[in-house]
Amino acid sequence: MANVTVIGAQWGDEGKGKIVDWLASRADAVVRFQGGHNAGHTLVVGDTTYKLSLLPSGIVTGTLSMIGNGVVLDPWALKAEVEKLEGQGVTINDDNFAIADNCPLILPLHRDLDGLREAAAGKGKIGTTGRGIGPAYEDKVGRRAIRVCDLAHLDQLDPQLDRLCAHHDALRAGFDQPPVDREALKKELAEIAPFVLQYAQPVWKRLKKVRKAGARVLFEGAQGVLLDVDHGTYPFVTSSNTVSGSAAAGSGLGPNATGFVLGIVKAYTTRVGSGPFPTELEDAIGQTLGERGHEFGTVTGRQRRVGWFDAVLVRQTCAISGVTGIALTKIDVLDGFETVKICTGYRLNNTIMDYLPSHAASQEAIEPIYEEMPGWQESTAGARSWADLPANAVKYVQRIQELIETPVALVSTSPERDDTILVRDPFED
Repeated sequence: MANVTVIGAQWGDEGKGKIVDWLASRADAVVRFQGGHNAGHTLVVGDTTYKLSLLPSGIVTGTLSMIGNGVVLDPWALKAEVEKLEGQGVTINDDNFAIADNCPLILPLHRDLDGLREAAAGKGKIGTTGRGIGPAYEDKVGRRAIRVCDLAHLDQLDPQLDRLCAHHDALRAGFDQPPVDREALKKELAEIAPFVLQYAQPVWKRLKKVRKAGARVLFEGAQGVLLDVDHGTYPFVTSSNTVSGSAAAGSGLGPNATGFVLGIVKAYTTRVGSGPFPTELEDAIGQTLGERGHEFGTVTGRQRRVGWFDAVLVRQTCAISGVTGIALTKIDVLDGFETVKICTGYRLNNTIMDYLPSHAASQEAIEPIYEEMPGWQESTAGARSWADLPANAVKYVQRIQELIETPVALVSTSPERDDTILVRDPFED
């Protein structure tokens, strides 16, 4: 039995929640390996809807769920999320939940800096969620972060606070803000520490133990490959590596543990926030897709930008992340269109390109080249086999896998867990 790594193969918001929930019900452990509470998964289990930002999706079904060291952790957001889920009847304790003790913390000063920068950027803003993710990763790389393990040693925190505040006080001064209130910060950390520390442990060690026992591990990514800080539409990206290779570094297991890489791909394209979007539709079709697909962010509530499926981008993200197979979601949103389009290439200054160029100006200037296909009038919602799909919908799926040079492993036809066409079981690779 293989382990499975799940990543978003577009700009995030591909419907990972349902797929991860389905896989988590069959896994022995689920690990989040990057990002923070800027990512959201919506799970629909029976009549109950769960909205998760930090907690791995397995927690809803009682599966051992762990937050790896590659995540930046807002302890106050975590506490609020745990309390909300417990209010929905979910059991969360140190038997089924663990936090890597070397996770960097997101502090109030990170949220402050995030908001100040975005407000000052004007038209040049990145479109962050304002939750302090980027500044927290900066402090991690700058070797001045406060980590989960530090919460057990708050009496020894002053040297770290010296480094942290020397950096942040200078930045805050540039925004006409007062210095960091160190005493208030220490008090807040002292109040939240007992809650976080009850779950803190060397996650790498627990993972090694469960893997040695033959457990199936599900590595859960956040956002999408096009938001990867190296491989995405820079600078309009997140602050972590969202590719599958991060599962190894962000969890503490080696690269041979990541197993089957499942790329989640929406049957059309969306993105939230600023940045290039070659197939964006700013017309009635785009509005219809957005309304049918309920395209609003789980975490932010922001309306997503919508466009036709971009095979160039997905072929590129599948290659970069070593995707074994894709899970195609939301095909039912395309029901009823006379024709559907797929982007098969780009035109840039009379040059045809089969990949997304790295430079931001080139990304903004490219024009999509479309292939048009007949749509289907029948409903695909709730289909659970190929025979349940209209012929033109099957042709659309087949054309996508040809263009992205990656096979389809699953097709999702509604938010319900069981409305899935299983072509290849990732856990039985």
